[in-house]
Amino acid sequence: MRERARSQRLDPLPPETTPAMKEEFASFMKTLGFVPNSVLTMQRNPKLARAFVEIQRALWDPGSKVDRGLKRLIAHVASSIAGDAYSMAHTASGALHFGISAEKLLAARDYGTSKLFTAAERAALDLAVAASSHPVAVNDAIFLELRKHWSEEQIVEITGVIAMAGFLSRWNMTMATPIEAEPKEVGEKYLAQHGWNAGPHLR
Repeated sequence: MRERARSQRLDPLPPETTPAMKEEFASFMKTLGFVPNSVLTMQRNPKLARAFVEIQRALWDPGSKVDRGLKRLIAHVASSIAGDAYSMAHTASGALHFGISAEKLLAARDYGTSKLFTAAERAALDLAVAASSHPVAVNDAIFLELRKHWSEEQIVEITGVIAMAGFLSRWNMTMATPIEAEPKEVGEKYLAQHGWNAGPHLR
């Protein structure tokens, strides 16, 4: 029954399916060691896939004004609110890669009271929770606190990360994107004991 349901979705295609995206795929291999299955599915529309990659490059640029580890954690919390297990594993892996400790990753569920988080980090994560809720629960009070700690440029960057997490949650849950070995391992090691559920399509 599971295989039948899976076959009704769109499977990731091999990277060589779209030779014109060789450079984009190579960049993923360099940074992640694999090409995400979400992108391999998306390559059916190369223009869309390229636009997606360009936004990702802007969000994760080494010269960005917000720490890249924290941004992965922001995306992780946003993905968690949306229930996107695929992205939860990916962002957890990314957070660890960019210097977030395993202890802090696991404490993200209780960031509001955890001593591991600064007031600035809590403000950013409050935005992630409110912006990822349905309906969106962002209010002026959240922005007032956000402005105490972050510049307007940084707020745009943080919001961009949250918005991309929203796009990916819709994409991955719709496509039932199968998870790759490395983020799956991270999910099982760090998240499963705290309620992370890979779901049938992620096994």
